[in-house]
Amino acid sequence: MGLFSRKDKESVVDTASEAPEVDDDDLIADLPERPIARPLDDPERARIAAGIEAAKAEGVDIDDLESIGSHYDDAYRRATADPGALSADAVVETYAIAIGEHLARHSAREWAVVTDVFGTDLGLVAARADTVIVPHNLVGARWMRRETGWIPGVVSHLVRIRPRRT
Repeated sequence: MGLFSRKDKESVVDTASEAPEVDDDDLIADLPERPIARPLDDPERARIAAGIEAAKAEGVDIDDLESIGSHYDDAYRRATADPGALSADAVVETYAIAIGEHLARHSAREWAVVTDVFGTDLGLVAARADTVIVPHNLVGARWMRRETGWIPGVVSHLVRIRPRRT
């Protein structure tokens, strides 16, 4: 319907007056103020293992950010050139897991299931840290912005700010 419709006013239904009143404070109370993390269960560990295997099958060395980055860039180009050949979801999943596993191995973070105001996903947490990293968000957001070449710089920065103490 157009913005300036001449439709008879009596035929317009006022659905707003029929909707129940909802207090904004009730909605906010249901959202966690801070991310909540729980340990991994078997299905999440299996998902991580499958992502690592998929990355290795592509030739990715998870301990080498240049390898992760160059393989991601190549997979991005292949998937955007021929969407039928390689699914964006598969690329994001594989490289999010590769980045997450790199962080788990090289920074003071560990895998967990994280719930925040945006939902629940695999993430990485550090003891007594206020922040979490959700690798799928890192990769997915940059995919949508068509960014390449970002992995070595971004992920090495994340390692530097929370280094693993040996």
